Order: sequence, then C-alpha cells, then structure tokens
Amino acid sequence: MFYSSLYLVFGLGLLIYAADKFVLGAASTAKHMGVSTMLVGLIIVGFGTSAPEMVVSAIASFQGQSGLALGNAVGSNITNIALVLGVGLIIVPMSIKSQTVKREMPILLLVTVLVLFLLIDLTLSFADGVILIVGMFVVTGFLLYIGLKTDHDEFSDELEAEFDLDISLKRAVIYLIMGTIMLPIASKVMVNGATDIALHFGVSDMVIGLTIVALGTSLPELAATIASAMKKEHDLAIGNIVGSNMFNLLGVIGISGLISEYKLSMHFIKYDYFYMLILTVFLFLASVYFVLKDRFISRIIGVVLLVMYVSYMVWVSFSGGI
Repeated sequence: MFYSSLYLVFGLGLLIYAADKFVLGAASTAKHMGVSTMLVGLIIVGFGTSAPEMVVSAIASFQGQSGLALGNAVGSNITNIALVLGVGLIIVPMSIKSQTVKREMPILLLVTVLVLFLLIDLTLSFADGVILIVGMFVVTGFLLYIGLKTDHDEFSDELEAEFDLDISLKRAVIYLIMGTIMLPIASKVMVNGATDIALHFGVSDMVIGLTIVALGTSLPELAATIASAMKKEHDLAIGNIVGSNMFNLLGVIGISGLISEYKLSMHFIKYDYFYMLILTVFLFLASVYFVLKDRFISRIIGVVLLVMYVSYMVWVSFSGGI
C-alpha cells in the first residue's frame, strides 16, 4: 500500500511536470514555425490542458482499466467546473467578454449531450471512439477557422501574455521531446499506483478514476485558473476549463473507445455522468445570465460550485466504499 501511494504521488508529480514541458515546447515550436496565435492557444487550452487525462486514459485502457480512463474524463470535468472554477470565483469574481468563450460554452453543452447519447447503451465501443475523435478534430477545426477570421481576439492576447513562449527553438524542441517521453512513463506509474490502491480498498477502478486520478490530473487547470484569476485574465481562466472539458469528453473518452471496448453501469450514467451534465448546464446558464446582465460572475456562484464538489466527493466516497 505504501509503495502504491508513492507510485501514485510520484507519477502525478512527474505527469504534471511532463505535461507542462510538453505544452510549452509544442506551443513555442509552433510559434517559431510561424503558426497563428489562435492555433497556439488551441494547443495550450485544448490538447495541452487535457494531455495528462489523455495519456493516463490511453495507458489505463491498454492495461484493461478502461473504467479508470472513463472515470478520469468525467471526474476531471466535474472537478474542473465545481472545484477549479469554484475556487477561482471565490478568489475573484470573473467577467466573460471573449467571443471565443461564448462560442465554446454551447459547443461544450452539445458535446456533453452527444457523449451521453453514445453511452446510453452502456457500451463505449470502437465506433463511439471514432465518432468522438472525429468530433474533436471538427471542433478544433471550427474554432481555428473562427479564430483566423477574427482580426482581434482578447483570448489570444491573454494566451500570449500568460505563457512565456519566447524561448529558443532548440529549447522548445528539447521540452517537446522531453514531455513526449516522460508523459507515458509518468502515466503508467500513476495508473499502476491507482490500480493497486483500488484493489487494496476493494473499490472499482472507475471510482479511483472519478476521485483521486481526476483530482490529480486537474491540478494543472487549478493552478492555471487561480493564476489567471489573480491576474484578472478572466477569459483565460474560464476558457481553460471549457476547452479542457471539451477535449476530455471528445479526446480522452474517444481514445479509450478506440483502444478497448468497455461496458458501463447504469449507476455511472444516472449519477456520475448526470451530475457532470447538471454542472455543465449550470455553468452555461450562469454564464448566459451574467453576460446578458453585463456583470461579473459572483463569488456566490463559486461557493455553490464548491459545495457541489464537496457534496459529490462525499457521496462517491460513501457509495463507492472508499
């Protein structure tokens, strides 16, 4: 048990470090190659923030732990909205001004409903994986197309200000290679540790994915959101969460489906996935309300989200037998 916990903590730390270097290297390399700021932004907010979840889920699926992979994706989305955004809003009320974020929120809601429709038969199949991966490329292409048509976008400006991409091409390539090598190693160590802990406590890999692994892989989003909120870069803070959640549903679950078919329980759909859907709808409606009122999203919303996160974790702990 001690070594399993050590593997989990060490793997998590290495995973966060590797993901940070990978994203910085990828974004800086893209900038050196003359790629648009919008595409660099998508690398960071889209694939970048979901890189830990993607690699962890891929490794877990290859090892026959698809429940952990699926739980990681859904649990990370719950954590991103309820904990990460909740903490960010408690620190400082946020406004939503970027047109990109306004477009992404309805897309996130549609993607959440799409995944529910695909999983309602209680099977994550290869065909589902293909649909989700294709959907990921379609959404990325659409956002890139809209971004390239826009002469000025605050979201892209904030990305440039938040991330120091002015490193040499040589260092950027080194970071990219380093992250590429370290990500799967860290993920394998973390998955092995999480699996052993699940076996020790007699709970399912799904529960571990929904709780411990989900919280761990959401730490980069938490750090980025708090930093952005403190710097009053509100669109970056919220956009980070929305973009990550979209890619978790499309990319993380999609990759899991491509690697290994998985049979779900109705309990997961009725409670865990439905809870994520409720949070997504709540975020969407709250955002629309505060945009129409031209007001900051208040700390009260942050408190409500944080209470929802704590309530969910307590419920999973008791129902899952952790």
